[in-house]
Amino acid sequence: MTREEYGQAYQKCFNMTVRFLVSRGLNYDTAQETAQAAWAKGWERLGQLRDPSMVLTWMNSIALNIHRSYIRREPLLQALPEISTAPRVNLAAIDVRRILKCCKRNDRVVLQRHYLEGYKVQEIAKQQGWTETAVRIRLLRARRTVGKRLVRRPLIPRLLAARPVNAAAGN
Repeated sequence: MTREEYGQAYQKCFNMTVRFLVSRGLNYDTAQETAQAAWAKGWERLGQLRDPSMVLTWMNSIALNIHRSYIRREPLLQALPEISTAPRVNLAAIDVRRILKCCKRNDRVVLQRHYLEGYKVQEIAKQQGWTETAVRIRLLRARRTVGKRLVRRPLIPRLLAARPVNAAAGN
């Protein structure tokens, strides 16, 4: 193949090489740059082309090999950017709300006042008009309820909960 014939093939087939690379997943700009590099490499090695009718296939092979070698050199993993602020979700508050939700109202009041607000048993009894023994019993009952709940069914929702396929039909 002469240099003039190669120039004509370049004008005729360059866009086909770009489209070939785009069909392989490259974006258009990268495909153009890779095709340009492939055609330049083909120009340098024009003596290796055996069949001039296969110039497009030859160029597409060169372009694909250039792209593959670029991918091999590019790092597979990229570092994640640093998070500038901490997440604003208060997970502890969500857990506390779930724990308190599983208790009866009076037990919930006792748990909240004693463990979250820091009141003593005597102060809770005076505020509620109960005896100290009643407050202690309610605390014990609430702790047992929460303990059973945590052992029986975790507070974290199950992602793959087993559900009947046809629940509406009663099966």
